Amino acid sequence: MGNRGMEDLIPLINKLQDAFSSIGQSCNLDLPQIAVVGGQSAGKSSVLENFVGRDFLPRGSGIVTRRPLILQLVNNKAEYAEFLHCKGRKFVDFDEVRQEIEAETDRITGSNKGISPVPINLRVYSPHVLNLTLIDLPGMTKIAVGDQPVDIEHQIRDMIMQFITRDSCLILAVTPANTDLANSDALKVAKEVDPQGLRTIGVITKLDLMDEGTDAREILENKLLPLRRGYIGVVNRSQKDIDGRKDIRAALAAERKFFLSHPSYRHMAEKMGTTHLQKTLNQQLTNHIRDTLPGLRSKLQSQLLSLEKEVEEYKNFRPDDPTRKTKALLQMVQQFGVDFEKRIEGSGDQVDTAELSGGARINRIFHERFPFELVKIVFDEKELRREISHAIKNVHGVRTGLFTPDLAFETIVKKQIRKLKEPSLKCVDLVVSELTTLVRKCSNKLGSFPRLREETERIVTSYVREREGKTKDQVLLLIDVELSYINTNHEDFIGFANAQQRNTVSKKRAIPNQGEILVIRKGWLTLNISIMKGGSKDYWFVLTAESLSWYKDEEEKEKKYMLPLDNLKLRDVEKGFMSTKHIFAIFNTEQRNVYKDLRQIDLACDAQEDMDSWKASFLRAGVYPEKDQVESEDAAPADSFSMDPQLERQVETIRNLVDSYINIVNKTIRDLMPKTIMHLMINNAKDFIHSELLAYLYSSGDQNSLMEESADTAQRREEMLRMYHAIKEALNLIGDITTSTISTPVPPPVNDSWVPETSPTPQRRPATSAPPPNRPPAVRGSAPGPPPLNPTPPFGAPPIPSRPGQPMNAFGNSNQDPFSAPPLIPSRPARIPPGIPSRRPPGAPNRPTIIRPAEPSLLD
Repeated sequence: MGNRGMEDLIPLINKLQDAFSSIGQSCNLDLPQIAVVGGQSAGKSSVLENFVGRDFLPRGSGIVTRRPLILQLVNNKAEYAEFLHCKGRKFVDFDEVRQEIEAETDRITGSNKGISPVPINLRVYSPHVLNLTLIDLPGMTKIAVGDQPVDIEHQIRDMIMQFITRDSCLILAVTPANTDLANSDALKVAKEVDPQGLRTIGVITKLDLMDEGTDAREILENKLLPLRRGYIGVVNRSQKDIDGRKDIRAALAAERKFFLSHPSYRHMAEKMGTTHLQKTLNQQLTNHIRDTLPGLRSKLQSQLLSLEKEVEEYKNFRPDDPTRKTKALLQMVQQFGVDFEKRIEGSGDQVDTAELSGGARINRIFHERFPFELVKIVFDEKELRREISHAIKNVHGVRTGLFTPDLAFETIVKKQIRKLKEPSLKCVDLVVSELTTLVRKCSNKLGSFPRLREETERIVTSYVREREGKTKDQVLLLIDVELSYINTNHEDFIGFANAQQRNTVSKKRAIPNQGEILVIRKGWLTLNISIMKGGSKDYWFVLTAESLSWYKDEEEKEKKYMLPLDNLKLRDVEKGFMSTKHIFAIFNTEQRNVYKDLRQIDLACDAQEDMDSWKASFLRAGVYPEKDQVESEDAAPADSFSMDPQLERQVETIRNLVDSYINIVNKTIRDLMPKTIMHLMINNAKDFIHSELLAYLYSSGDQNSLMEESADTAQRREEMLRMYHAIKEALNLIGDITTSTISTPVPPPVNDSWVPETSPTPQRRPATSAPPPNRPPAVRGSAPGPPPLNPTPPFGAPPIPSRPGQPMNAFGNSNQDPFSAPPLIPSRPARIPPGIPSRRPPGAPNRPTIIRPAEPSLLD
């Protein structure tokens, strides 16, 4: 390979990759791409080949590169090439690679100079390359030939722009020395995408083909037409050399001999040539790597800090130590008890913000789900009145009763009280389900010991199931106690006289806190309406004791509608086929429109919990759920509701009495159910975990089997220790790289406003006093370029000798990088050959140099 600098970087990159691979991460250095831009036959492909060190690209006159070639270099032990369009085929001979590039180009573009933006993707695997992407682009041209389209110039320009606009792309602006540099399309395009000049390097080719007596010395010294990163001159192989199969190494030797022997270039021969271009580009890769290392170091250091605490615990770890096992068992059981209690009672640390859990869910069962289930069962007005009527008639039998019978009241009340058993038992089941889920979540921390986790779950769940039976017995006992004696002397019971008085007043819906408007709930709901009537929209709903209102947003400024709650009921609505929302409906029992011309409105919530909470809120407001009719209207006896006025008064009286007494029972049950469940189940479970769980675990089996680690835990511990040491090694390696590599500073800006100019500008210097015809002279001395930091008087400086050595020049000493700011020499008067009309305006009094307006001076 011809690129020694790249080979020096390879072990550095490989060490970094290995260090990061050992900790299971990718070392994302993201090395920059390198693209060559220039006119046709400027030597772009040769420059790219020299960087790779392989001879594999097509050559010739005119337009040779007619499709973009994206060349991916991959560091690999074996050396071969692969094309994306020839998957599976490996090219070992690079002459075949060249032939395949030519054939693939012709296949898309034809053989008559046609072009195509479709790239050719080539991968070269080699132990001598870095993981880089190189891009060979078609040369810029203005005139279409052969099969080329009329807008060839714009097509090639767009093609080039696709690649060089990326910030991670280094641009090699290639210009032949025998053309006018000021009109270089490559530099124009480069400046367009890189106005600061930070990633553009000027490359001057074909220095050996310049007219005799001319040279590009002042351009290469970055004095004339300066670039921020300067220029590097190269001498590529000629077509004759390529046809004669001249080796790249021999070409590099010939190039060096050219620079050392040429009188205009030998003083800067060390800063010229393909080898120096390789070194410059490799230095840019090194700079990029060094710039990337601080971020990688910070990432590794944060990982190291997070691992240190756990690693400290594992450093002296002995899996079979019985003392460690006993200590771990005690700690885990104690932690399990603490976690269980915290999840029940709530705590300030480790609060779950995603969903309700533990005690919060149990609280919702106690105060939302259970009251809702009670109301659903008790409040069935039509069915209740029918039952009261039948009871009164059956008590009187064949006689016509004159008074309201007590027995009918007791019968109806007891029947209603028995209905409380089902929701009460359901409440216990819901709490048991939550406790089981809670035990499973708390035992997740025991995952390192599968047997211990399994036994803990089994023992605690079994205990909860055992307490479930006793709790249900106690709940049924509460209901039986209520059934055993109907206390009509209760202070909250309205009594017979008050029940009769209520008959004379039209019964209204029960409103909590009558006399004031109570806001019960606020929140977002989706109002589902057909698309023809406006479609579904989200509104901010406000539920009070009197009405349901909805607004445009939570500011409650723009009210959309207010719906009174009189004669409203709830019913469940099945979810649609594609819907994920939970829906319930509000409708009017008197078949009136609820909203606009709708008999019912559907309200949707995102979660089941939200829907249950809204239903419970509607219950507080006196809006109850609809009951399914057990008997249809037709099936009911004709005389069921053809009551005489006396019977109707008796039914109404008993209805009022039953309503009052059932409210008392409901209030008692709602109060006692949470207390009973907490005492008999939840608190007992907490006490059991704290006091007896450890004894049950010891009696369930051998301690060694309980505390046997899972394979995953052992592997995780080993992985953690390995990663800890690998991170430390990677940090040490980054430190070594930082100290063993040198980063070059970004050169200062230069005045490169000459680049957009299209007028011809002199770029070559005559070797004698008389210039060739039609070629303006280049000025040696004070030329457009960076200003001196400390301007000196314009005295005459000694001439620069034309012999090998390291005199003061644009690059300073031989060890200075060409990308750094060039030290400046004192200016001296320019020597204008006689007989040539000057095109420059008068200069400063002490400075006879005449400066063209098209070339900005240091004073601009």
